Amino acid sequence: LSEVTTFLLEEESGCHSMWDNLSCWPAAATGATVVLPCPKVLLQYADRPGNVSRQCTDEGWTELLHSYSIACGINISNMDDDIKGIFLQAVKISYTVGHSLSLLSLSAALVILCLFRKLHCTRNYIHMNLFVSFILKAIAVLIKDVVLFDSDSDQCTLSTPSCKAAIAFFEFSITANFFWLLAEGIYLHTLIVVFFTERKYFWWYIVTAWGVPLMITVSWTLAMMCNHDFGCWDSIDSPYFWIIKAPISLTILVNFILFISIIQILIQKVYSSDSRGSEYRQYMRLAKSTLLLIPLFGVNYIVFVFVPDHLNVYFRLVFDLALGSFQGFIVAILYCFLNGEVQLELGRKWHRWCTQWYLTANSRYCFPSLDNHTTKEGTQISMVSCYSSHIQAANNDHVDLPLSSVP
Repeated sequence: LSEVTTFLLEEESGCHSMWDNLSCWPAAATGATVVLPCPKVLLQYADRPGNVSRQCTDEGWTELLHSYSIACGINISNMDDDIKGIFLQAVKISYTVGHSLSLLSLSAALVILCLFRKLHCTRNYIHMNLFVSFILKAIAVLIKDVVLFDSDSDQCTLSTPSCKAAIAFFEFSITANFFWLLAEGIYLHTLIVVFFTERKYFWWYIVTAWGVPLMITVSWTLAMMCNHDFGCWDSIDSPYFWIIKAPISLTILVNFILFISIIQILIQKVYSSDSRGSEYRQYMRLAKSTLLLIPLFGVNYIVFVFVPDHLNVYFRLVFDLALGSFQGFIVAILYCFLNGEVQLELGRKWHRWCTQWYLTANSRYCFPSLDNHTTKEGTQISMVSCYSSHIQAANNDHVDLPLSSVP
């Protein structure tokens, strides 16, 4: 009934809903006075809670009967020293840069792993799916920021199907990313501890790491639609948010246990395989292996997984949002661009391309025209002699190169 009334008011001579960059004023009939509580964003600067009000006239909405500063008791000195606002803006810029870098680097890494057939194996297939989950996560974060925090967006119309779909896609991407981090941990742990046929169980990773997040997101969406259909579903205060948070917390805990188990195995292997090596070298090998596994297992998330959301807010924002946004970029660097197999294949491809370009660029000077050579045999002899001279010259350069470097 309220929606029908609002629709009729907007169709009649009343005032339409309006967003004044701080508050959303609902549609009202002519002559009505609308009273709203002070916006939450201003409460940090206010000395006391208060209300703001406007009147709806034949000419539209009036100005505020009392300005925000007077009605909400805002202390101007607090606004001049807006350290919190500057901090939040810096965090937003940081994670925007981080997700953008992750998106670009992961896309390039995914293309490389897809193009080179020699890199196609179960391990890299799991890496590729992890890259896709990071890409979806970065895209979802950027879309969510545009929908929720764009200065030109009308905050009065945020409770729309498109806005809710963006948040649902965001929750699915986050959940899928954590499940693929878990898949990486389970695969690596099982590969070290138990010997099994890799391809036999690969599709179980696919079904689990994509299917379970989809079912979780669908369950959360149905719960929000039926029981908590308010706003844009972006509030973490909803009791149904645990449908998302509980499985994610479980994956973080299991991955941390797998991480500790693998580190113990690495310690045993380091000291057993290099018993005559120096202690410094052993510690360096162990530290390198540990640092390589931290971004792959998402161990950084264990810091706040069981801490309430309202505690250590600023440290959580820096650690989870700002630094966590670069995780995809780090994973792409460590497990693609610095991978020895990838570098070897890229080197071979580059050498092959340079050779083809060299032969193609010089072939135009070797092919005689039909006007000068009337016989097919003459043309073939010219081609063979030309290529032979280039191949011989290349071989001579290759042989002479080491000799020239000898003192």
